[in-house]
Amino acid sequence: MKYVNRFRVVPGSKVKLKDIDPDFKDRHHESHKEAVEEIEQDRKKLRELQELLYAEGRYSLLICLQGMDTGGKDGTINHILGAMNPQGCRVTGFKQPSAEEAAHDFLWRIHPAAPARGKVAIFNRSHYEDVLVVRVHNLVPQAVWSQRYDRINEFEKDLVEHETHILKFYLHISSEEQLKRFKDRLDDPAKQSKISEADCKERAYWDDYTAAYEDALSRCSTERAPWFIIPSDHKWFRNLAVARIVVEHLEELKLTFPPPAVDLEHIRREYHAAKEVRA
Repeated sequence: MKYVNRFRVVPGSKVKLKDIDPDFKDRHHESHKEAVEEIEQDRKKLRELQELLYAEGRYSLLICLQGMDTGGKDGTINHILGAMNPQGCRVTGFKQPSAEEAAHDFLWRIHPAAPARGKVAIFNRSHYEDVLVVRVHNLVPQAVWSQRYDRINEFEKDLVEHETHILKFYLHISSEEQLKRFKDRLDDPAKQSKISEADCKERAYWDDYTAAYEDALSRCSTERAPWFIIPSDHKWFRNLAVARIVVEHLEELKLTFPPPAVDLEHIRREYHAAKEVRA
């Protein structure tokens, strides 16, 4: 079964994250060593498909990455999506809104970061923060955030109608794996800059975040903008699954290079004539 179907949240289904194993590994890929070659092949395909996407200039691609702290959003960008040409790919991180952003509706800061035709946009966190953190911490009344699921679906529908393809990934880790990764950050000087006091405090809200994610995944996985739940306790499998899904989706678009916009034979004649003159 294709990964684009295996990990997709079926529209209309009710997600229960406790029923999905974050430690899952495909039976064909039991270790990082076994998967390395395929990961590299998919990285190469990603670069080639992105070039076709840019050249054809018909579609754009939006990739949203969400997950609990330490879920691997940065790692996915660095190890997999980093294979793309940065000239045609932009990463935007959505953290706590600035004073200006907070003075507007919650989608105001999102739309300018959406990709133009031929381009790829990657959201490190996204518009879904406004039905996640604001819900868990009661930053706005339930009457406000509960209406945002429909607004998000309409926003994504508008993007799709303008030829933006949307792939949304929830990087699913266990509470035990998160604790292990926090310890790794404490012990590794190269990772200590990523530690904040808020990280540990947020662990107390694990169940609340789980419930918020389950509602977002259930209510906002649509045919046009699907959610994928990626088992992410194994970083290498997370990388393999995300890369494979993006590759499979882009391959389904049957992208091609456009025909030349100039008379190639005329240019060839001009080239050979100039070459003879120099000789």
